Amino acid sequence: MKRTTRPEELALWARVAETVKPLPGRKVPKTAAAKAVVGDALPPKLEGRAALARAVKVTKPKPPPEPLEPNRSRRVVKEREAIAGRVDLHGLTLERARPALESFILSAVERGDRLVLVITGKGSGGRETLRGMTPLWLSQPPLRTLIAGVQQADRKHGGDGAFYVALKKLR
Repeated sequence: MKRTTRPEELALWARVAETVKPLPGRKVPKTAAAKAVVGDALPPKLEGRAALARAVKVTKPKPPPEPLEPNRSRRVVKEREAIAGRVDLHGLTLERARPALESFILSAVERGDRLVLVITGKGSGGRETLRGMTPLWLSQPPLRTLIAGVQQADRKHGGDGAFYVALKKLR
C-alpha cells in the first residue's frame, strides 16, 4: 500500500532537486509534484552541514527504563516476590503487540500489581523485533510514568525472551 507524499516532504525534495547537477547531455526532469509545491512551503536555504543539522529536527531517543533494584531482582529470581501478571506477545506483529502491551500494563497498574512479566520471545535479532521494541515502548508515553523499572528476565522466567517490569503505585 502506497502512502501519499506530505507537502513538507515535497518541499524538501524540491530543495534537494535544486542542488542536483545533471549528467552531461541530460536534463533534470521537473515532476508535477515538485511544480505543485508553493514557494512559501519551502524551508529556508541553509549552507553546510551545520545548516542541515539546524534544518532537520533530530530528537534523541528516550533512555530505556531503569533496571530493577538489585535486591528486588534477587527476590524475584528466587521466587520470594511473586510475579502478579504475565502477557505473552509471541506471534503478534509490532502493530498488534504495542496496544496489547499498553492495555496489559494499564490494567495491571489499575489492579495494583507491582511486578509483571512481559514475554516477547527472542526473535531473529535486531531492533525491529518485539524484544528490541518493548523497552522502547515502555519508555514512551503513556507507559513511562507507570514504569519503575525494566530488566531482562532470569532464565527460569524466559531469559532473553522476557522482561520483568516493575510498576509504580497509583496515588
